Amino acid sequence: MKKFVAVLSAAAMMTSLAACGSTADTAASSAETTASAAENTADTAAAADSYKVAIVQQLDHASLDEIRVAIEKELDAKAAEKDITIEYKDFNGQNDATTLNQIGTQVVADGYDAVIPIATLAAQCMTTAAESTKTPVIYAAISDPAAADLTDIDYVTGTSDALNTQSIMDMMFAVQPDIQTVGLLYSNSEANSTTPIAEAKAYLDAKGIAYVEKTGNTNDEIMTAASSMVGQVDAVFTPTDNVVMAAAAAVSETLTKGGIPFYTGADSFVTAGAFATCGVNYTELGTYTADMALDILETGVVPAYHVMDGGIITVNTETAAALGIDYSAFNDLAGQVVEVTTAE
Repeated sequence: MKKFVAVLSAAAMMTSLAACGSTADTAASSAETTASAAENTADTAAAADSYKVAIVQQLDHASLDEIRVAIEKELDAKAAEKDITIEYKDFNGQNDATTLNQIGTQVVADGYDAVIPIATLAAQCMTTAAESTKTPVIYAAISDPAAADLTDIDYVTGTSDALNTQSIMDMMFAVQPDIQTVGLLYSNSEANSTTPIAEAKAYLDAKGIAYVEKTGNTNDEIMTAASSMVGQVDAVFTPTDNVVMAAAAAVSETLTKGGIPFYTGADSFVTAGAFATCGVNYTELGTYTADMALDILETGVVPAYHVMDGGIITVNTETAAALGIDYSAFNDLAGQVVEVTTAE
């Protein structure tokens, strides 16, 4: 009996030790799980405080440069304000679709959190590249997102610099009431130009004013087109056309020497020497675009695209003096008239 009791006691002790061992293992495992969860949470928080953004500029010219600089400045400001890291890299497609498509492939493969394309062709190429990953695409300065097929896409939004063509036409006739013929200078490969050129034609047709169309897709072609207008037209209109903008300084000089006021779709044309415009402020547009991108990164919500407020008339005073034009009538057409000189 004593031996039997001893055996039972030993068995009970072994069971107790086994149970203690199991509890210790479970506690250790639970601690490891908790530590792992905490580590994962920390990693997630760290990831949320760090973003990679690709800025893809379609080509080099003053308007797009101004937007890119504003985007970068605002991203830097927001990173400092929110104590987060925003790493961004600039890409330039040199106005070539093949190059832009290659950039899009690289951006997606490198795992950028968002893409900010500047101008229409860049936006179209980035939208196509990001289709499989749904990487947010927040475009800048698209005059007509619908015409560019950039609407109703759940990962795409941005800012529009939609042009009020009628306002610019009204400006022409406010200071040149005797205009007989208007020149329409644009690139037929630019989606930005399609709608405003159609609107300009409708406006001029309604007034019974003749117009001459000239187009080109390279600097040389644009310069040839501009030169051919001298002696044929009383004023020239170009919308927010990136191809013409790339040659804006030379075009402005040619037209001004020919005594022809050059009305355009962006203030960067005017600082390049064109006579006047009525449009948006591109620094404000770049800032707004950067804010949209950061909001999307932080919330995951992609809003509808935003049309920037326009109505700012910008006049080159040097060009006005060279043409002998009194532009005081502009004061009755806009809430703000900004005077600039030609940038060197």
